[in-house]
Amino acid sequence: MKIINLILFLLITVQINAQDILGLKERAKVIEEIQKDRFENLLPQLMEETGIDMWVIITREYNEDPVIKTLLPPTWLNARRRTILAFHYDKKSKDLEKVAIARYSFGKNIPSIWNKEEEPNQMKALAKFIEEKNPEKIGLNYSDHFALADGIVKTDYELFLENLPSKLSKRVVSAEELAIRWIETRTEKEMIIYDQLVEITHGIINEAFSTKVITPGVTTTDDVVWWMREKVKKLGLKTWFHPTIDVQRNENSDLYAFDGESKFDIILPGDLVHCDFGITYLTLNTDCQELAYVLKPNETEAPDYLVKALDEGNRVQDIFTDLFEYKKTGNQILKESLEQGKSEGLRPQIYTHPLGTFGHSAGTTLGMWDSQGGVPFTGDFPMNYNTVYAIELNTKVFVKEWNKDIRVMLEEAGVFEKTGFRYVNGRQTELILLGSKRNHLGN
Repeated sequence: MKIINLILFLLITVQINAQDILGLKERAKVIEEIQKDRFENLLPQLMEETGIDMWVIITREYNEDPVIKTLLPPTWLNARRRTILAFHYDKKSKDLEKVAIARYSFGKNIPSIWNKEEEPNQMKALAKFIEEKNPEKIGLNYSDHFALADGIVKTDYELFLENLPSKLSKRVVSAEELAIRWIETRTEKEMIIYDQLVEITHGIINEAFSTKVITPGVTTTDDVVWWMREKVKKLGLKTWFHPTIDVQRNENSDLYAFDGESKFDIILPGDLVHCDFGITYLTLNTDCQELAYVLKPNETEAPDYLVKALDEGNRVQDIFTDLFEYKKTGNQILKESLEQGKSEGLRPQIYTHPLGTFGHSAGTTLGMWDSQGGVPFTGDFPMNYNTVYAIELNTKVFVKEWNKDIRVMLEEAGVFEKTGFRYVNGRQTELILLGSKRNHLGN
């Protein structure tokens, strides 16, 4: 069995904890194999579908095109000097040629073809390669509305066109759709990893929402935030955003607001505690929000009114994800979901985003918390298969016992495939009970 297959087998079959997370050398092998698979099996398909037979990516060290992050060899932390990659797709043979017009080969997957001694001008060397291939459409990463597909800088754009023959410059088009499809699409091998990545995330949240970390009446929300940061560091992982911990409780009349401020300092019995937390591992990201209830003395269960409130949050999730449909836009799905939710007496807000190599990734946007009428341009991008989303939303619930509204805020990674939608590693269907070991995740 190849080492990569053994590693992927272990990723599937073991419950990951500190000793199971791969070391850097093993991670590099997995990343190289995943990239090779994406180059060989995904990119030709995407170039065929988008009609671009030459994709050119030009970037410079410390001023990089975001797409480069999805391509970087695991032994490269940044681009080097001016890095130029060119992908040529032959529509007749269906073959993909990958080259670097750079002083170095781009890792093991993309060889360098530039001989600086023969042709000192890097852009002319690129132009010569393009002339030889004579493509119909030359895609560059520029976009009015998608930042992740707008990576070419003004200087490189102008230099490229200056050195390209006029007959070819007329064939230059935006590679916006190709760049987005490349960033948003997950492969089968990546989804194996994603399942374990979300499992790690759930495990850290469960530990954070336990008496190992929280002593009611003593521990602050900020204490838990920094415990999470330290936990991730000890595991050899990273967070892609600073976590949030906040609480809602009976004694307070203020509804949770999206202001980035912690609502309380000290966590108390009877609190509804909420987290927003995500990690990075093997080039992928998670983004997860879950809820815990801090048991009062002599309590063994959460109050029924909070259990029912979570049920309403789960119902909003079901309404929303049941409406996922191939090539339907995010704005369409948002509108239909909100209308159905309100018709059932719910009070939802939906602000779901693509998730993958970037936390807030490329693809269709399904609402923002302050744009519930739809999101121009990015919300008009159609939904595609094999795409992962952070199913992020909330619903207001009036709690009679507290005489106030609360927000049930949830977020879980889900994937949309040809067989439909599924959660990557389950979702929260029961409140985490501080001090309880009961599993809170469902399908």
